[in-house]
Amino acid sequence: MKSTVSVAGRTRSFTAVGEIDGPGDRAIVLVFHGSKQDGEVHRRFTGNALDRLAREGRAVVVYLDGYRGNWNDARATSSFPARLEDVDDVAFARAVVASVSRSHRVEARAVVGVGYSNGGQMVFRLIHEAPDLLTGAVVVAATMPDRAGFLGGFSDSAADRPVPVVLVSGTADRIVPFRGGRMAWWARAMFKVGGAALSAPATAAYFARRNGITAAPAVEMLPERPAGRKGARMEETAYREPGHPPVTLYSVLGGGHTVPGAKPAPAVLGRTGADRGIDELVLEVMEALGRSA
Repeated sequence: MKSTVSVAGRTRSFTAVGEIDGPGDRAIVLVFHGSKQDGEVHRRFTGNALDRLAREGRAVVVYLDGYRGNWNDARATSSFPARLEDVDDVAFARAVVASVSRSHRVEARAVVGVGYSNGGQMVFRLIHEAPDLLTGAVVVAATMPDRAGFLGGFSDSAADRPVPVVLVSGTADRIVPFRGGRMAWWARAMFKVGGAALSAPATAAYFARRNGITAAPAVEMLPERPAGRKGARMEETAYREPGHPPVTLYSVLGGGHTVPGAKPAPAVLGRTGADRGIDELVLEVMEALGRSA
């Protein structure tokens, strides 16, 4: 059932999944959908994979609804209604955390932002503009805008409040190029965005620097799923250094604009990563929070 909050004169909606009387130390997982979706569409798009965290009592999973199908992210050249009307999605995220903390009796010490595509860009904005809100992030099918195109404060130095970050990018993504640069003309027109972006590896390196990590990353293939689980293989590039939140890039080899997991995306979006699911990636961030606590 949907709930609502009032933010800057607008009524905004979201759906919280989890028992009201569950453990008080659960994480809150904020899920930001992609362009032209809403929370429920994205929930189905991922095969309800994140709901597992709610069933197991690990988290309250919250599917937020963007404004007319989009988030007012930090890309300078966005021109969809959420940007043109200057919708305050940072305040919306804060209001949702406060509301769910009350309704589900959660202490909200762990708040993980999960974003796909435009939703991933919204998570980038929250990391930079609301560093007190998110304690971890999982970003799928989105790479950082370049310095000129990022409104959230592109940084070359370590952050005061770094967070563990997991990134997922398909090497054959036709919408968000793995190697960075500008999106194809048809994608710019369809999604009403422009500008240039970093490559997926450069995005991971950016967040590693932001987390104060100076060590070189370790690269390895993930173990393949048992026979019968079809999908693209995934390569892990892991930035690890004691005392610093980790940053991990999962490159989906031959993968498209998709969320990894058991449910494949529509063929038009490309191949889906199968070696690790989105729920497992969120658990990875939650476990990193436990180690750093």
